[in-house]
Amino acid sequence: YGFINTCLKSLVVEKYGEETWEKLRLQAGVQDSFLTFEVYKDEITMQLIDKACQILGVPADMVLREFGEYFFEFCKRSGYDHMLRTLGGNLYEFIENLDSLHSYLSLSYQAKKDTEVLFLFVFPQEMNAPSFRVEKNEDGSMHLHYYSDRRGLCHIVPGIIGAAALDFFNIEISMEIVNQTEEEERTGKKEHIVFLVTQNPVFSYKERNEFSSSPQYLADSEKQIENQLNKEDLEKAKNTIRDRGSSVCPVKKSHWKTIKGIITLGKGKLLRGFDPVYPKSLWIDTKTFCNGLPFHMVFDKEVGQTCVKQAGVSIQKIVPGLQTMGICLDHYFSIVHPEVPFTISSIQKFINSQFVFQTRREMMPESWKQRPMLELRGQMIWMESLQCMLYLCSPLLRTLHELEERQMHIADIAPHDVTRDLILLNQQRLAEMELSNQLERKKEELRILSKHLEEEKKKTEALLYAMLPQHVANQLKEGKRVEAGEFKECTILFSDVVTFTNICAQCEPIQIVLMLNSMYLRFDRLTTVHDVYKVETIGDAYMVVGGVPVPVPTHAERVANFALGMIMAAKGVQNPVSGNPIQIRVGIHTGPVLAGVVGEKMPRYCLFGDTVNIASRMESHGDPSKIHLSSSAYQ
Repeated sequence: YGFINTCLKSLVVEKYGEETWEKLRLQAGVQDSFLTFEVYKDEITMQLIDKACQILGVPADMVLREFGEYFFEFCKRSGYDHMLRTLGGNLYEFIENLDSLHSYLSLSYQAKKDTEVLFLFVFPQEMNAPSFRVEKNEDGSMHLHYYSDRRGLCHIVPGIIGAAALDFFNIEISMEIVNQTEEEERTGKKEHIVFLVTQNPVFSYKERNEFSSSPQYLADSEKQIENQLNKEDLEKAKNTIRDRGSSVCPVKKSHWKTIKGIITLGKGKLLRGFDPVYPKSLWIDTKTFCNGLPFHMVFDKEVGQTCVKQAGVSIQKIVPGLQTMGICLDHYFSIVHPEVPFTISSIQKFINSQFVFQTRREMMPESWKQRPMLELRGQMIWMESLQCMLYLCSPLLRTLHELEERQMHIADIAPHDVTRDLILLNQQRLAEMELSNQLERKKEELRILSKHLEEEKKKTEALLYAMLPQHVANQLKEGKRVEAGEFKECTILFSDVVTFTNICAQCEPIQIVLMLNSMYLRFDRLTTVHDVYKVETIGDAYMVVGGVPVPVPTHAERVANFALGMIMAAKGVQNPVSGNPIQIRVGIHTGPVLAGVVGEKMPRYCLFGDTVNIASRMESHGDPSKIHLSSSAYQ
């Protein structure tokens, strides 16, 4: 989805600047912006990452890790903060429930077949997203198993998990790859990366006191505290609590928090974890259980097959074959997620993942042949005493349309099943998302139009600034009146082509236009080089001023250098009559002028005064290929 590429763009712009992103996207050959819910090809993301490595000069694993860290923050800013925080009370529970979060978010992102996207947190159900499995070690470390269809992207995982650990649980972790193999536990050729995760607290003394009072910290540290305190200390603490009741204990704060973490107030009973109470016999009959949980199945392993022992009434109604107890479950269902072989041992390895079953078309009744297959989603529970697996599930339906396609009704779902509410709520969300998509598209269209408008504005301004001084043009754009200004000293230059009248008499008009255009292009470039202002051209006459409209003390020097450049440039322009280089006369005079804007329809910035006339006379009385200076200009 565009969400990923938008995140990558935001990272580059925020940390390396807009210019770096522009260079990156041009080299990758991708567009400038992406729609959040629009599906894009994987190649776009991979191209961006590859070019980022080249442009920034850093290895791919560093880019991916930095992207992972930023992606976590980007998800928080995008509204997923509370959702992520509630996944678990510690890092183990957080990772353990990532697959469940993926499954939930698939309801929000509309799936498109045969499209995939690099995404750790958000993916549509039809996509084969990354999967996670975590194992605790005796030394407190963890082994994180990461499964993915895409090779070489595993370095994103330490970035995201590390950022989540620091932000949510105030711990720093280190993750190193201890094994990297072709996946064998799951079907298909997938990458299987095993990370060793070690963690250490990183808070200050003040934060430690505050954090140590939190229920999670007390639960995590209970075992360690019990080992540190001997039986006599515990008994003494219990007696103290009994004597004082609920009064505040006048011992050190940290010691009190330690005692409070392992002692129940009033009773003095050690808190060794919740200890549930079970009835001696199950107070529910088989019929009530199968009706109350209409979408459940119990199966075991017999001679290498998964045999059905029990099934809910609704799933029996949809798949009549399940009414025959002892049939092979994998004949009627296939496992969609996680992609594991249909065996008890494989299922046990992913027992904490949500499982999605799909009915097999060839085993369905005739009435279902033309309908989309039903998918079930739920959890697996291993019953050790019975050596059976319990699958508690619900129909995986996103919208009322999907419900109607399968000719099912809300009444088919148990009243206690929140799938009912999810279908109705998601129907409303889809309408809101469609509206959001339309607004986003309109926003993108407006952005493109604004960009084009800005480009046209720059062209217009460039044309306007070529006709008038920039500060004068800006005043006119703002609707202000431009007052005429007197300049006490400036240098004016005139030039014309020698024997221009004779040349015109002997040539075609187009030849004259081409000759003057060639000459003026050279002169115009020189005005930029020497920073003088071109006033106007009339026929073959070219007028330039230095010190106007911006006064400068070196105006005479600039104009003189410009004049020398004109003489040299004119030698590169050919006389259309003789074929020889043309000759020009140049005249320069320094003195005061009055300058202002004349006219409204086609305003012109004009100069007035004797200085203009004298400079013109200096040019008309000059010699070919010479520069005629007045005494004031010479001084």
